[in-house]
Amino acid sequence: VTALVFAVVIREEQVLAGAVSLTIAPDHARAEMGYWIGKPYWGRGYCTEAAAAVLEVAFEVLGLHRVYATHLARNPASGRVMQKLGMAHEGRLREHVRKWGVFEDLETYLVHAEDALDIDFIAERVAGLRRQRS
Repeated sequence: VTALVFAVVIREEQVLAGAVSLTIAPDHARAEMGYWIGKPYWGRGYCTEAAAAVLEVAFEVLGLHRVYATHLARNPASGRVMQKLGMAHEGRLREHVRKWGVFEDLETYLVHAEDALDIDFIAERVAGLRRQRS
């Protein structure tokens, strides 16, 4: 297993806003994507923009077959990022993780390489978000 972590930096402010990672299983040509964004930067499209760039690396540079991601069921905002990226909902893993002593459900999303053509469309939308901020 190999991991890549990309910093999400707000260029204008030269500040770290978060990170997007890929945990790669090379034998299976797949990766799990994870991300976090600091609270002051929520709702500004930074996560979607950064994750779209990482998906482009996953498919066009690394040649992966699929990328999946999960989020806590009680955090639908994270799921909306996945939906904006064109990821398909695969299902719910009931009480799959324990966080702070409580078992939590995980929602699972994925995108396959053959669906990655939509990444170009997503990248264009994300570029539009970037233009709106400037």
